[in-house]
Amino acid sequence: MAAVKNGREYLSHVTESLKRRIAQLDESIEAGQKEIEGMHEYYWENYTEMDQYGYENFDNQQALLHEINASNEKIELRRRFRKMMDSPFFGRVDFCYEGEDEPEIFYIGIANLAEENGGLPLIYDWRAPVSGLFYDYDKGPGSYKAPAGLIEGEIAAKWQYKVKNGKMVYAFESDTKIDDDILKQELGTNSDVQLKNIVRTIQKEQNAIIRNTQDRILAIQGAAGSGKTSVALHRIAYLLYHDREHLKSSNILILSPNSVFSDYISHILPELGEENIQEMSFDLFAYRELKGIVPDCEDRYDQLERTMKLQDPYLTERFEEKQLEGFVGMMEGFLASLEDELMDFRTIEYKGIQKTEEELINLFYFKFQNAPLLTRMDAIRDYCVDEYETLLGRDLSEEELLIVQNKFDKMYVTKDIYKIYGWFLEECGYPALPDVEYEKRKLEYEDVFPVLYLKYRLTGKAVHNHIKHLVIDEMQDYSPIQYKVIQKLYPCRKTILGDASQSVNPYGSSSANTIQRAFATGEIMKLCKSYRSTFEITNLAQKIQPDKKSEPVMRHGEQPDILQFKDMEGEISGIADLISTFKKSDYQSLGIVCKTEAQAKLLTERLQTICAENLHFLSNRSSVFVKGIIITSAHMAKGLEFDEVIVPQTDSKNYHSAIDRSMLYVAVTRAMHKLSLTYCGIPSLFIEV
Repeated sequence: MAAVKNGREYLSHVTESLKRRIAQLDESIEAGQKEIEGMHEYYWENYTEMDQYGYENFDNQQALLHEINASNEKIELRRRFRKMMDSPFFGRVDFCYEGEDEPEIFYIGIANLAEENGGLPLIYDWRAPVSGLFYDYDKGPGSYKAPAGLIEGEIAAKWQYKVKNGKMVYAFESDTKIDDDILKQELGTNSDVQLKNIVRTIQKEQNAIIRNTQDRILAIQGAAGSGKTSVALHRIAYLLYHDREHLKSSNILILSPNSVFSDYISHILPELGEENIQEMSFDLFAYRELKGIVPDCEDRYDQLERTMKLQDPYLTERFEEKQLEGFVGMMEGFLASLEDELMDFRTIEYKGIQKTEEELINLFYFKFQNAPLLTRMDAIRDYCVDEYETLLGRDLSEEELLIVQNKFDKMYVTKDIYKIYGWFLEECGYPALPDVEYEKRKLEYEDVFPVLYLKYRLTGKAVHNHIKHLVIDEMQDYSPIQYKVIQKLYPCRKTILGDASQSVNPYGSSSANTIQRAFATGEIMKLCKSYRSTFEITNLAQKIQPDKKSEPVMRHGEQPDILQFKDMEGEISGIADLISTFKKSDYQSLGIVCKTEAQAKLLTERLQTICAENLHFLSNRSSVFVKGIIITSAHMAKGLEFDEVIVPQTDSKNYHSAIDRSMLYVAVTRAMHKLSLTYCGIPSLFIEV
């Protein structure tokens, strides 16, 4: 059936096609399961009589594996079709090709659907080349890039649909790209327990990022609520669709700020028809990599809590210096002179192996000069052993090899990277690391990545070549030295996103321009329009942390409440009243966002004594995002959004420094529809109006 113009009629036809495809898959999957069971039975009945060389056994195993994979693919396709039953399509483009009189009609949905495999699509995947017309053009001239080249023509009509539970909610003909009323309606809905996909409302500037395939390094600088994370995830889904031959889900890694955020976004790719991908905290990765050098490291969140509590100018300056690009240069200068300080050459003699001090120096500085410093003597040892075994025609035993290795290792003054880093700090005028045994060592957070960088420079590190695309979220919280480590480990394509205004560490934040310098290449694309919050909430956020480039969507709501209380007891009682009001509303999620985790924990304990409500305290050790009422810190709330937000203790004592301003901005910009700020005493300068 050719696509028809009546959306309701087409929905009925598509629904029947889906039912038919699902029924066919049910039959095929059932038959496949019986075939698999039969193959299992045959194997166990006959495996003792199979040929002695194992050929028949191997063939049976391969056939079984093929059948299982085929069955799994059908099960996944059925799952996708069942999901499509709820909402098969959301858009339509009537496109008249250049030189043609009648337009061709394209219905657009979350995934492709045809009457049969390989047939002409009834529904086109939102990532298909032709679907770009829906997102990028008004009625009138339009074009899209197809494998055959640029296809030009005229958009005769565009429609937007909302289908829910298989029923048409509305059908709306639009002369604009994504109609503002439709967009506002979508944005005005209540939040869910997880991040929403945005396929129905992708904007032109977002679509340009999603469909960007040419830039190896793409940095997305986006305002709070501009959809940075959603756009990045949709970009990954698009790249997987665009290059299935070379890019798999297993080739992609996301560096996310914490486990809660990983859980918050984990459903997006499966919703878009792709397998989930690996996510990890870069900090956790670093801590694991440093085992053997130090047993313990300060957590980033503990460091941040310490910084905000102490507000010590000296500690702040020291921390800042260790994040800057110049610190990397200082380390490289130290490494250039380390060769001479680290080595104590001496003649080697053992069972016919003989190398003079002069010969070893020559091998060290010339033949093996490109080998990492702490593994260079291993390379020289292997060279000498190979030479000996070749000349004498016998191999050294494991015991003999250990003796030889020990002789070569003794030429290092030390191989302890902790001690070497201590030398570097002393040379640069910083306080030395405590001279303690391994079990008592603990690195402050500011030293974690410099030590990791030093480890890779001294020992070398295998590149993670299986990762072909790296996504880095919250780019503003990474330091230049962290980007150096990342580039050494992952020299692949990258999507990097963040917002300098949301830095929880203004002393070491990285802008898009900083990142561009770190990777010596890359394109910067900006998302300036904020979609998350109402105009009134965005307006308050702009007063806290002005951003001239940020542009709010004109979706209006309540003015934020700034509530003063007599004392802390009154403020806590007032927050309890706000919670009660929330419970009576239609809102699904409430975030109570404190400046620090310590404050969030204390407030949770106090509220639990006077509230009967189920309160969830979200700490840096949490791993799951839950629906309902969440109490957390600003740095844990980054990337999350709530229908309603309460920000406690917005007084001048609690919020007064540069880092406090960033924390307050992050807290305020988590709110979608309703915002309340509470305080006792003198209000923070940041909220005075």
